[in-house]
Order: sequence, then structure tokens, then C-alpha cells
Amino acid sequence: MKKTVFAGLVFAMFSSSVMAQTLEKMQWFNEPAQWEIKDNALTMSVTPKSDYWRISHYGFTVDDAPFYYTTYGGEFEVKVKVTGDYKVRFDQAGLMLRIDHENYIKAGIEFVDGKYNLSTVVTHNTSDWSVITLDKPVPYIWIKAVRRLDAVEVFYSFDDKEYTMMRNAWLQDNTPVMVGLMGACPDGEGFNVTFEHFQVKHLPDQRRLEWLKKNAE
Repeated sequence: MKKTVFAGLVFAMFSSSVMAQTLEKMQWFNEPAQWEIKDNALTMSVTPKSDYWRISHYGFTVDDAPFYYTTYGGEFEVKVKVTGDYKVRFDQAGLMLRIDHENYIKAGIEFVDGKYNLSTVVTHNTSDWSVITLDKPVPYIWIKAVRRLDAVEVFYSFDDKEYTMMRNAWLQDNTPVMVGLMGACPDGEGFNVTFEHFQVKHLPDQRRLEWLKKNAE
């Protein structure tokens, strides 16, 4: 009987877990001068000379790039399709998961030395940067992040079918996270980027599922 109840609870959790995020209900941090929502896609002109970075290597801290977000607690999966008109060094766009100005993860495409790079910056007081250089330009990229307990796994895809992991990073669990769409233009005069099919999927709390399973026996 207990096992049947547990199975029913899990099914109920998953059956209500998938939702397409309504962009109109999200909010701006560092709102850019020009942006538009049309057909559930966000297009923005990324603010010139803006970025997210803390201290390490460069010796400065900036926290002034546009970020369009919603807030989620617990565990979740988020993904989006990103298409950008990248122009100069360090033009970038993708997802960001942010607790505060000292704790965030941003991941997406970054244009460096004339090449497209899959880029992830993880910040906990100070920032680090990892890149995977692509051998040719791509028209768009899918970025996905999965938050489980105190870890975030970041993936990329060219077709929204086959995903490859590009980073596994720590992020404090049991803490609300701002989740959304980020663009930055540290060196240039701005560029346009479009975000499509933004979706957040709630994942049932892993510790709670383990507790339910243990106590259903």
C-alpha cells in the first residue's frame, strides 16, 4: 500500500513539473535601452561596455549587464535557444543562475579572437572562466542547466536533442535562485541577441524523494 502511495506522489510531482516560462512575467536587472518580446521570444540590444565579473585575473568587479530573470527555489532544469549577432571580443549571451552579486553562474556563447566559444563563468566571491572553442561559427546554440542539490550541470546542444556537458559547478542549495537570460558586451558598442523557447522544469527535491522511498517500505 505504501509503495502505491509513493508511486502516486512521484507521478503527481512529475505530471505538473513541465511549464513554459511566460516571458512577460519576468523582470529586469540592468534593463537595456532596447528590447522586445514577440511570439514568446526575447530580443534585446545588449548594453555597451557591460559585463559580469568579480576580481580574479583582471582585478576589477563589474555587475552591470542586462539580465532578464524569474526566481525559483529548489531543484530545476532550465534551457533556452540563443541566437546572437556577435561582433567584437567578449560579446556573449546565454543563461545565468544568480543568488547574489557574489554567487552566480553564466553560460553560453562567447566571441573571442574571432571564434565562437562555449563559455562558462562560475563566481563565488571571485570569478573563474572556462571555454570550449568551436571549430566553426554556429547559427544558434541551446544551453541547458540542471540544478540538483548543491550542484549545477551545464550542457550545450546544436539541435535540442543531443546535449553535451560543459561544466559541473557548485551552487548553494536550499536557496532561491534568479534564473534567466543574460547578454554582455565588455568591449564593444552592443549587439543584438534573441532568446527562444525558454523553459524551466521543476524537479522534485532529491532528498525528499529518497525520504519518501525509504519510508514507503
